[in-house]
Amino acid sequence: MIRASYKKLLEWKNDTKRKPLLLQGARQVGKTYLINEFGKSEYENFVYLNFEQNPELSSLFQGSLDPNKIVESIGLYYGRTIQAENTLLFFDEIQTTPEVLTSLKYFYEKNPEYHVIAGGSLLGVSIGKQSSFPVGKVNFMTLHPMSFSEYLVAFGEKMLVDKLNNNNPEDSFPEILHQKLMAHLKMYLFLGGMPEVLQDYLDHQDIVSVRNIQDEILRAYENDFSKYTANTQAIKTSEVWRSIPAQLARERKKFKYSDVRKGARASTYEQTIEWLNKAGLINLAHQISTPKIPLSGYADHSRFKVYMLDTGLLGAMLKITSEIIVKPTALFSEYNGAFIENFVASELLTSVNDDLYYWASKSEAEVGFILQNGSKVFPLEVKSGLSKYKKSLVSYSEKYKPDLIFRCSPRNFTRDGNFINLPIYAAFLMKGFCGS
Repeated sequence: MIRASYKKLLEWKNDTKRKPLLLQGARQVGKTYLINEFGKSEYENFVYLNFEQNPELSSLFQGSLDPNKIVESIGLYYGRTIQAENTLLFFDEIQTTPEVLTSLKYFYEKNPEYHVIAGGSLLGVSIGKQSSFPVGKVNFMTLHPMSFSEYLVAFGEKMLVDKLNNNNPEDSFPEILHQKLMAHLKMYLFLGGMPEVLQDYLDHQDIVSVRNIQDEILRAYENDFSKYTANTQAIKTSEVWRSIPAQLARERKKFKYSDVRKGARASTYEQTIEWLNKAGLINLAHQISTPKIPLSGYADHSRFKVYMLDTGLLGAMLKITSEIIVKPTALFSEYNGAFIENFVASELLTSVNDDLYYWASKSEAEVGFILQNGSKVFPLEVKSGLSKYKKSLVSYSEKYKPDLIFRCSPRNFTRDGNFINLPIYAAFLMKGFCGS
């Protein structure tokens, strides 16, 4: 399947200031598949080392971390000559072998001519533990589950994606196209963006098989809790993880420690939330009370929302059945719009490539997301229903006078003065429209 990140990999390859690349992302988001496709298509030679599947490979990084010696040993192990100019070296699942991460420093300093990519399912967690992390010696890239636009391309709808990318916010889509995209969106919310899930559905059109794969992925995540954390921490991680659907099902979705365990406090679970975030399994949106630049400077890190990395996995945890797909708007409004807000969070994280924030006043007014574009700040409200009512947006607008205010809803593209309504499926266009 075509991934938007492939273009970024090409830019990395052709960059004269290229450094070893660290590829982060949760398990099963397609990191290994993407780099295998990239390596085999763009290089004469591709060398793949998986340190989780073959622990004995770690011995290649014992002792000297001189890149020439490491490459020579790899070549002898595989029985092939490795030439820097036409070979991609991919070190996968390196969280099991800290020396590999350390070696990237020397690849950059001593032999930058080598093309090296390193990845791992829990690389973000491992980096936090590394005292010898190669600061300033690596490039970073994060792979998320497939976005809605990537899903559309995989399902043969590239022309619709091109049309969306070239659409003006005041130009409504023909109703038949709008409804077609809404139908695709409902399917995407159920399937999610995990590549194995989408490929299985493309091949077999079997919802039962899809749910089985989603359940297997969820079990793999829970196994990681035990495998890569201490027993007491693993229990806490499972507790937080399993509480997320219920947290999102509330009308006010601010994370509550008491929903994890009665009487729980932040000190009990702060490390757990950080672990899940670094592992790529959750996305955080922090509350701001004042929308000023930079947003990070006005964030309250004690108040935040927690989103799942994938709506399909959220549905699997909630045991949502497939009948909901054929109902007109049921999946949009189910669980107080949890799927829609989670979807928009994922789309923004992928397309805007920045931290997530939301605004809340001392009263009940709340705007789902606040985005920064250059020196300006824009509010985005998310609505799962067709209601035109936008009390929170009006409250925010009257107080802060933004150039544009946005709403994501099941409605078509519309513009009324400085108010723009984006169909939910067009959330990924927000960054471009902020300059409209």
